Amino acid sequence: MELSQLAEAPGLTVVPQCGDAPCGCGGGGKGAAAASFVYALGRIEPRFPRVSVEREMAQAIGRDQTSGLTDREALHRVLSNPANRYLVRQLCWVLTIEGLETYLLQPRNPQDYDLLVEALRPTPRLTDVDVVIGLRGPVAAPEVCNGLMVPIVGFDQIYSFSVDQLLDAIPRPEGVEEERYRPSLEEVFSRVRQIADNAGADDEHRALNYLAVRYPAIYTRTAEYHERNSSLTGLEVRPSSLGATRKIVDVIFTYTHRTTDVAEKLLARVDVTDEFPFLTTKLSPYFDR
Repeated sequence: MELSQLAEAPGLTVVPQCGDAPCGCGGGGKGAAAASFVYALGRIEPRFPRVSVEREMAQAIGRDQTSGLTDREALHRVLSNPANRYLVRQLCWVLTIEGLETYLLQPRNPQDYDLLVEALRPTPRLTDVDVVIGLRGPVAAPEVCNGLMVPIVGFDQIYSFSVDQLLDAIPRPEGVEEERYRPSLEEVFSRVRQIADNAGADDEHRALNYLAVRYPAIYTRTAEYHERNSSLTGLEVRPSSLGATRKIVDVIFTYTHRTTDVAEKLLARVDVTDEFPFLTTKLSPYFDR
């Protein structure tokens, strides 16, 4: 796995500031909002749009060698077979975030149906994560996916991994013991995942999701502050003063000493102008002006 990828938690503050950037996206539906970029963390699941597709899937499973497999394993086996690619195209692919059906996914390039199949794990776990990067379009019409009316996202990239794989790829700083390091990593990732209404479409959410899966320094620095008896007490996202020609946000992490209440802040800047966010300023000390 490549690693280059908050209802609010108690004591943690998130300040949304920025809007969406306009773009085009395929799809149909009435009352649609303007298309915008999406960088969302969730879980991808297939749905049957019509009874006929469900029956056709049952027949395909019956023709395959699925003895001893669970229902999910059998589904994965059938959809992984290139001969059944027509079924992959017929299914609805839904991204759920915090258990809520949030987006319908459609590849902008037909060859990217493979990414959806790869996200369909034969033995899913609660710690599985799918990162979807694309363009949010209009709300789907009722007939598209058996009455499910959520925005359609035309995706360009999907990353699928488990939380364990993500955290295993983060190097442990010197002087931090393993038994204390791992809980620090899990706490930071959990807080980012629990931001209220984080559908990955607002600029501040896209920046946070990007940092959560692509910038390991937020984990290692938090672990270092835990070693100094400090807690992560604030996380604020605001427009950067450097964003005159591009859309740049400042992500400010606040750490407060548990005994003295002295707070220290670190800042990372993320460019969210285009579909793929990127880091412009690494974590560095921040001072309120």
